Amino acid sequence: MIEDGVFLRPDWPAPGGVDAWFTTRAGGVSPGPYASLNLGLHVGDDATRVAHNRQVALRGLAAQPVWLQQNHGTSVADLDDGPPLAPADAAVTSRPGRVCTVLVADCLPVFFCDRAGTRVGVAHAGWRGLAAGVLEATVRSMRVAPRELLAYIGPAIGRAAFEVGGEVRAAFCDTDPRAGAAFDARPDQPGKFLADLPALARMRLQASGIEDVRGGERCTFADPARFFSYRRDGVTGRMGAFIHLHPGAR
Repeated sequence: MIEDGVFLRPDWPAPGGVDAWFTTRAGGVSPGPYASLNLGLHVGDDATRVAHNRQVALRGLAAQPVWLQQNHGTSVADLDDGPPLAPADAAVTSRPGRVCTVLVADCLPVFFCDRAGTRVGVAHAGWRGLAAGVLEATVRSMRVAPRELLAYIGPAIGRAAFEVGGEVRAAFCDTDPRAGAAFDARPDQPGKFLADLPALARMRLQASGIEDVRGGERCTFADPARFFSYRRDGVTGRMGAFIHLHPGAR
């Protein structure tokens, strides 16, 4: 990703009307384990501080993001229809000024746009949502031929840090044996594996027909100065992935 002050931006060939960014943990007012730009209201931080942080994260935009009620599922909110009435783990829109948003702290944030710059989206994918098909659901909801889509995988827990049990490996390999390449057995811990979430996401996006998939290099667990990580810290904040179309983009 490209450094932009306290924010990161996808390094992808998105059209000029597409604006996407990812917050780090820097630049906010929250103390302690939430220091400092925590965007999550559900993690124990003071709501007034979170409200301030959310304004910082918006970078002065007049548009307000739609904050989803995430539950590690596969539902996708189409913001063309207005704010979602039910939990969702992804959002898409073709309306300029409506900001698609997900919060993460180790799970994958995956940005989407079409090459023509008419539709954007973002998904939250932990291993459960990824295995259940949240990325495939988001691709379908983009309502554009997959070969016309771009995808970018933002910061998430990396392969060296994400230890899982055999049930997680089975959740992927039972439907796609190729997924086994994304798991390393722990010889010192029978039944345990190190899982590569970005690689699994890339496999599924490419299998969905997206030819241009980028990102996936930044590990949240390995960089405590820059990123929140639930697996590393337990009590921690949340970062945000945002994408929208500029007014007049089409």
